[in-house]
Amino acid sequence: MASLNVSSVLVVFFLTCGAVMAAKENDQIIKENNCESKMGLPCVLEAFTSIFNARSISNKCCGELVVFGKVCHSALVKRTLENPLFKDLNPATIIAKSIQTWNNCLALIDSPSPST
Repeated sequence: MASLNVSSVLVVFFLTCGAVMAAKENDQIIKENNCESKMGLPCVLEAFTSIFNARSISNKCCGELVVFGKVCHSALVKRTLENPLFKDLNPATIIAKSIQTWNNCLALIDSPSPST
């Protein structure tokens, strides 16, 4: 019986350490890539609104998002999900929307514009 309690404590300890390490990892990625200064606030808000509230993102902000980079985009979304304000959201759903927004913007920016 005592070994069960010790095992439970160890599992909780390792899960907690993993969450703290993930948070530090995202912060480190953001800092190392200078992510917080690469994209204007209006487009950051528009991108996050498209992810968290299923709204569209403008072509201009898609361009900024692609220049921002996938590493920064992913790290900021994951760090946002660590915030207690977003605890009721399903992380898998938000990450899927984040990937969808990224892919849509990448396709938009990579596609040739029609000639007029």
